[in-house]
Amino acid sequence: MKTLFPEGFLWGGAVAANQCEGAYLEDGKGLSIQDIMPHGIMGAWTKEPTEDNMKLVGVDFYHRYKEDIRLFAEMGFKIFRTSIAWSRIFPNGDELTPNEIGLQFYDDLFDECHKYGIEPMVTISHYETPLHLAKEYNGWTNRKLIRFYENYVRTIFARYRGKVKYWLTFNEINSILMAPLMSGGIMTPREELSAQNLYQAIHHELVASALAVKIAHEMMPGAMVGCMILGSPTYPLTAHPDDVIKAMKKDQENYYFADVQVRGYYPRYLDSYLKEQGVKIQMEPGDEEILKNTVDFVAFSYYGSSCESADLNAEVGKGNILGGVKNPFLPVSQWGWPIDAQGLRYLLNQMYDRYQKPLFVVENGLGAEDHLVMGPDGELTVEDDYRIQYMEAHIREMAKALEDGVELLGYTSWGCIDLVSASTAQLKKRYGFIYVDRNDDGTGTLSRYKKKSFYWYKHIIETNGQCLLEKEGQ
Repeated sequence: MKTLFPEGFLWGGAVAANQCEGAYLEDGKGLSIQDIMPHGIMGAWTKEPTEDNMKLVGVDFYHRYKEDIRLFAEMGFKIFRTSIAWSRIFPNGDELTPNEIGLQFYDDLFDECHKYGIEPMVTISHYETPLHLAKEYNGWTNRKLIRFYENYVRTIFARYRGKVKYWLTFNEINSILMAPLMSGGIMTPREELSAQNLYQAIHHELVASALAVKIAHEMMPGAMVGCMILGSPTYPLTAHPDDVIKAMKKDQENYYFADVQVRGYYPRYLDSYLKEQGVKIQMEPGDEEILKNTVDFVAFSYYGSSCESADLNAEVGKGNILGGVKNPFLPVSQWGWPIDAQGLRYLLNQMYDRYQKPLFVVENGLGAEDHLVMGPDGELTVEDDYRIQYMEAHIREMAKALEDGVELLGYTSWGCIDLVSASTAQLKKRYGFIYVDRNDDGTGTLSRYKKKSFYWYKHIIETNGQCLLEKEGQ
């Protein structure tokens, strides 16, 4: 019998601490950059946290995680990707001694996952640099952050080495190109940030990532550490060679982050680009040796593709942070993001051909406005057929990539429970299988409701995707 997904395929969902936990000042937690970003990357940051910042409460996962993990288990999750809030462990980021209550929270969270046979996957730094590190050191532009990150990493590895097997060093590390504050804790406005400082900050992150891999392999034999990039394949807008070259250059700009973390050295194609930008990366003794500590797998988010064109008048499109030229052949989501399921198959092939390392789709999903209705069983629900259609198309393309020969470890859909959007800091832009009763004005009961997609995804997991074959009548 034909099978779509291998035995042991890791189905699950993903969230980020800053977008769901809330409790932004409870139990010794310090402020993070997210606490002064009330409008996501789209708006200005504030000097202090303000009441309109939805992330201060999130969806109250901090207090309701047991209920939520139980719902994930009901769907059959094999893996749950979340992040550790750095400022919950080290409130300022540069202390020597960690916050024990913060450490205990994640102990309890991971124990709750294991209670249901769910494997945790942990992102070490997911868009939530401690605010003190941003204000005092200008984030990753300062090499001192490598030392602070190392102390943080050693602390959580020592604490959770028996509980967490899968680790990611930085979330969407290449997003620093467009979102230096959110991605790199850099307070200098993007338009004022020099290319020298930006690429030096990137170098510091890449060294820190490799150092984390080295430490993980020393402290946790058997653990798997991955890099994580924002995946968005670039198509030439036309067959004109100028457009093809433009698309190639754009891909290189993004891929070099993974190239360094997978291959262990800087790619040659970056030399000319940095020279054009007047950038000379300052390498400290030992950096090149540290970079040789390469990742075990490559993880990425996928929300769509983009185009590039040499035509300066080409229409600009929307997308997950990186943007690009609009593809006239693709439909778009309610928020204007291109919908391109085939692009996921293309990206999986592209990345596996490039790296020959196991891949992991750790974010994918549809942000849409959902509305509660009374279901046939008398329970409140959301009839989100649009989400089911979107996700089913992407899962089918993953199956095709597996047939192409790609080695794929698993799939964690983004925002498996509704959470606050990173890009717009809205809650009405929902991704989850579980509806959370909270509105953008802060009202709501925070009650949880299963959407139609909840039962659909449960069936996908319990059949390991085979139900998609049944749907085709095979």
